[in-house]
This record gives sequence, C-alpha cells and structure tokens, in this order.
Amino acid sequence: MVRAPAPGARRAFLLGLSGGAVYFAGTLYWLVETMTTFGGLPTAGAVFAAGLLVAYLSLFPAAFALILNRLHVRFGPPALLLTPSIWVSTELGRQYVWDGFPWTLLGYSQVTTLPIAQFASIVGVYGLSALLALVSTAGAFVLIDRSPMRRRVVVSMVCIIAVVGIWGEMRLRSSTLLTRGTPVRVGVLQGNIAQDEKWNPANRQAITSRYLSMTRQALAQGATFILWPESATPLPFEQDILGGSAIRRLAIESKATLLIGSDQAEAIKAPAPGEKSQERAYNAAFLVKADGTVGAVYRKMHLVPFGEYVPLQSVLYFVGPIIGAVADFPSFTPGQTPVLLPVGDHVASTAICYEVIYPDLIRRFVRDGSELLTTITNDAWYGRSSAAYQHWDQASMRAIEEGRYLARAANTGISGFVDPYGRVIAKTPLFEQATVVRDVRFITDRTIYSRIGDLVAWLSLALTAAALLSGWRVR
Repeated sequence: MVRAPAPGARRAFLLGLSGGAVYFAGTLYWLVETMTTFGGLPTAGAVFAAGLLVAYLSLFPAAFALILNRLHVRFGPPALLLTPSIWVSTELGRQYVWDGFPWTLLGYSQVTTLPIAQFASIVGVYGLSALLALVSTAGAFVLIDRSPMRRRVVVSMVCIIAVVGIWGEMRLRSSTLLTRGTPVRVGVLQGNIAQDEKWNPANRQAITSRYLSMTRQALAQGATFILWPESATPLPFEQDILGGSAIRRLAIESKATLLIGSDQAEAIKAPAPGEKSQERAYNAAFLVKADGTVGAVYRKMHLVPFGEYVPLQSVLYFVGPIIGAVADFPSFTPGQTPVLLPVGDHVASTAICYEVIYPDLIRRFVRDGSELLTTITNDAWYGRSSAAYQHWDQASMRAIEEGRYLARAANTGISGFVDPYGRVIAKTPLFEQATVVRDVRFITDRTIYSRIGDLVAWLSLALTAAALLSGWRVR
C-alpha cells in the first residue's frame, strides 16, 4: 500500500503553482504583444497561448513546493537543507523536459553583480541558482526557528557570501584572461530593420545595401571579423544571387571574414512533374571566408516555441500565423550539429537568438575548441519590453561561465561586447542603427565550469532523487 500524500501537499502544490504563475507572467508578459503585433493573432488567442506556456512553466515551481513539502514531513526541519538541490532540479527540468525553455533562471539575477557572478566560472548559472536558494532558505529558517541554531545559520551564510564575493572580486581584479590569447578586431552590425519591412520584397535591395555599407564602415575601423544579425538577408543566402555575390566580393576585396545570419532551404527530394518542390528550412549562419568561399554553415539547434515552430501543433494550430510572419517558410527544422567557425587560424562559434540561453550548448562549442563566443539575433519581436534586456543578460552569463569574450549582433539591439568576466565593453541602445567595433581576443584557457559543465545541477537532481527514495515507504 502506497503511503498517503503528505499533509499539506495540495496546499504546497497550489502555492508553488501560483508563485510560478506570478513569476512567469511577470517575466514573459511580452509574449502577448509579440503574438498580436507580429503574429497577427487576436488578443484573446495570444493571451491563451501565452497563458498555456506560463501554466506549463509554473508546474516546475509547483513540483519544487510539493517535493519540499513531502521531504519536510518525512525528515522535519533538516529537509530545508535540500531546498537548493530541489530548486535546481526543477530548473534543470525546464531545460530538458519537453522542448526546453530555461528562460530567466534564478542565477541570472546576479549577472550584473559581478563579484558574485564570477562563481559561475566554477558552477555555472545553476550553481548561482543553488547559492541564492541556499541564502533564501537560511533567511526563512532564521524567521521561523527560535533555537540556538539560528545564530549558526546566520554566521554560516555570511561566511559563504563573503568567501564567494571576496574570491569574485579578486578574480575581477586579476583579470588574467584579458592578456591571454590572440587579439582580433571584431565588428557587430545593428541594421535596425523594422519587422514589418524585413520581408517586403520591395525593400530587399535597400536592406542588403544597408548591411554592405555598414560592413564597409566596420572595415574602415579595422575590423577583420564582422557579424551580421540573425536572418539579416532578405532572401536565403544561397538563393540570393545578387546579394550573395556582393557579400562574397566584399569579403575578397577586404580580406575579412563575415558571419551572415540568413535562412537556408534544403530540398528534401526532387519534385515529380507538376509537383511543388519540398524543402526543409533552417535558421542559419554562413561564415564567408576572406577568399569568398563559405567556410561553415551553422544551423540553429534550439528553435523558439511559437516563433519558429508550434508545440502541440494539432491543438495550437491557430498560432501558425506567427511562423509565417518570421519568414517565407511554414516552420523551421532544428540543426543537429554544433558547427564551429574557422576565422583565420582560430575557431569561433555562434548561437542564434534564444539558444544562447542553453549553457550546455555553449559549453559544447568551447569543449570542441571555440576561442570566441558570438551570438546573432533579431530581438525586434520583443519591442521595447524587458525581453531584450533579459536576453542580453542571459547571453552575458555565457561569457563568465566559459571565460570567453562574447560579441553580439542584434537587428534592433542590444548589440555589443562582453569580456570574459561579464563586464560590458560596449552596448547599443534599442532601435538605433549602429556599427560597433572593438578589440577582443581568441582565448584557449578553460574555466572550471567549461570542464565540469552542469555537475552541480546533475548532483542536485541525484540528491533530490535519493532523498525522495529514502523517504518513500510501503506499508
């Protein structure tokens, strides 16, 4: 006979669910505007679709509360010590369950508190989440407990925060990575093409001309590696005869390497007479070498739900118009390989749009040899909401974790550069055309995090599972 549910389990679940709903509604509110403004959905349909995502994500804090309640009933107050492990386990679930959506994890809140954020170079963003959960739990314990243990808890938390903060400050002051590796002058282009103009055939030549002109501006400032934003070309790069030729020619003339965000169409099979050709569409990045050839093509591996594909399409069929607003394709196919980008004698990598929030993907790039992180995106979908800033902060965390410079080119912003310690070197405003050129470095040193990955998160999951198993009783 299975043991009855723990007392208060239903209340714990509902509290976790409501807390999660407030958190995710507050951080993902911009989805409604995105789906109505750019996807053409009625407000009711957009609210319903966004509400489904918020409800799904809220299940993870609900699971956290339910598990903690069960362990508290089984083990008493000491179960509070498992709070960080349980919380991080549910965050890990947000990355791997279903299609994954690890947006705004708790640890990202520290990305601008640089001494604390340096801890991510050892334990990653999940380790920062664990640290914050531990401190929060200690605060709750002090409020509810009246035993002498309160003082020990306070002293322990002060010591932990002090050690992490002092070590982080020392790491920032030494900044040894800033003198390692090989210098390279990189340019990022922010074309500021309005979303409703982007796919208008009448604007194709003007858009290409704008980016070519901005590339020349970056070249005039000494850039040898230049990034165009996600889907910058108005036609798929391989099908754009005039624009593609102009890009290749400019690369040859300047002896520079260009990274071009563009769609890619791949034929599935040859059409029979009278049939329409069938194609797979990829959101891709083309590396054009100094000799005009394509040195690598990276296909986006993590697609945006409701933006590049529709989850549960048979149920959410009405969200389809959003996909059509993204490009000329009904949906995109995810890439399968973390392709690296040869830049002269060095190797870089790129993450397209929101997939930069997947720390394991960026770590794979570095593990395979990437010496410079880049990310290209089109954040015009977010309007002037906080989403663009959330996206920038999450990308910045990858620089700290991996000990790499990060260069970011965004169509409407935010574009710029972050150093290996998370310090912002340059950062553009939203919705302004800008060409930004800075000196960064190819770095081969490895952080502890780049070697061990999300070990803290997986250990948290193992510890949570072990605690649940030990507390499970059969009568």
